[in-house]
Amino acid sequence: MVVVMQPGATGAEIELVCQTIEEHGLEVLRMPGNVMAIGIPSAIPPDLRDPLQQKLEILPGVSKVTQVSRSYKLASREFHPSDTVVTVGGVSFGGPTIQVIAGPCSIESYEQLKAAATAVRSAGATVLRGGAFKPRTSPYAFQGLAVEGLQIMKQVGEEVGIRTISEVMSPEMVGVVAEHVDILQIGARSMQNFPLLIEAGKSDHPVMLKRGPSATIDEFLLAAEYLLSHGNSKVLLCERGVHPLDRGYTRNTLDLSAVPVLKHHSHLPVVVDPSHGTGFARYVPAMSCAAVAAGADALMIEVHPDPRHALSDAAQALTSEGFADLMKRLQAFAAAVGRPLSGTERYAAAN
Repeated sequence: MVVVMQPGATGAEIELVCQTIEEHGLEVLRMPGNVMAIGIPSAIPPDLRDPLQQKLEILPGVSKVTQVSRSYKLASREFHPSDTVVTVGGVSFGGPTIQVIAGPCSIESYEQLKAAATAVRSAGATVLRGGAFKPRTSPYAFQGLAVEGLQIMKQVGEEVGIRTISEVMSPEMVGVVAEHVDILQIGARSMQNFPLLIEAGKSDHPVMLKRGPSATIDEFLLAAEYLLSHGNSKVLLCERGVHPLDRGYTRNTLDLSAVPVLKHHSHLPVVVDPSHGTGFARYVPAMSCAAVAAGADALMIEVHPDPRHALSDAAQALTSEGFADLMKRLQAFAAAVGRPLSGTERYAAAN
């Protein structure tokens, strides 16, 4: 159950709601945000649910009371029936337009990132991706340029005129990364790094949360709940593949069924990453088109000016030319589902 307070509800009115809930032996979860909400995360006995709702609805300062059957409250469509639109510097996720995030796996140099940014923006991408901190399976693999990479990302984003996203890996780095990029990415390995989720939630900076490779839908949405429950409503969900049955054919199994499932149970925008989802550039175009058909609000695609010499994830990166061809192909799929593909008018004008 979630109790939403009226704008301007007083501290005394909020305390009265909390006291009423606690009098019934139930736990109270305060949910800060633009409007104060009070959740009851513990199970409510069936015979108490309706009487308690009636008691709470008549208390001063209460706007509405919603009974939520899912373990996640703020991420649930039961609590928030309408779609959430997350707007980042004029780029809207979850609205009528499909967005495309593109760029290299790792920031390798200013020249490399500038070339990638120029190419993906001219083809229609609205957000530039690039990793400054790279969590790699091998300690000997390229680990990223760290803060220097963030500085390059900020400079290139401003020069090219494109929004930016990069991964944050630890709670203490949230503020630093947020100073340099427009969207924080919480990677699949960090999906259940709860101190990181709490700090990112407190930051109120836009966050894209990637699904862990073994995470269920409930676990994924409960991770999003951490961000939402600490006051951050600017949350994007990213499906990037789960552990595959047939290793060697693809890096992961891209779970496109998760897209309509997430859209049904949650109001948050859904992003699909076909690059990590497949691990091979040859499969990225087909899965990108399929993701649009499945209802994705955005795509995240790896693009490198020279994939053969990429320092990480070379096999799954598209060339600049390959990305431009894919964007033209995606326009037909976007039109088929009645949604424009953002940024492609720039490409049409330039060509």
